Amino acid sequence: MEYKVHLTWEQVDTLVTILKNKVLDKLPEIGSVMGIARGGLIPAVMLSHKLGVPYTNLVAPNTLVVDDICDSGKTIKEAPGVYTATLHYKKSAIVKPSVYASLLLNESQWIVYPWERQDSEPIQDYLK
Repeated sequence: MEYKVHLTWEQVDTLVTILKNKVLDKLPEIGSVMGIARGGLIPAVMLSHKLGVPYTNLVAPNTLVVDDICDSGKTIKEAPGVYTATLHYKKSAIVKPSVYASLLLNESQWIVYPWERQDSEPIQDYLK
């Protein structure tokens, strides 16, 4: 049974801070950040500020590509670049991001981020 978990901006900020600490520990060579449209744009900008590195639209060898969640893993698998990061990760995904802030143990959860519509359905509109 699927159910929604609505995150607050404060919770997202905490996740981005966790991600920042993991990036500094595991990927110190990161020199820029890029967000995957749509869900990765806001966390990528937040992360670029916390890391003190520029946000970019061009992926260089040391660019960290950010998305909100690695659910099925298809988006992260097709992401440009070498390094990836997500706020949430589901173990059932076909790939694992380089770093992630939180592992979703209940894989039926549907995360609703504060930048999304509160009545979002448990399938992305572009997949319908």
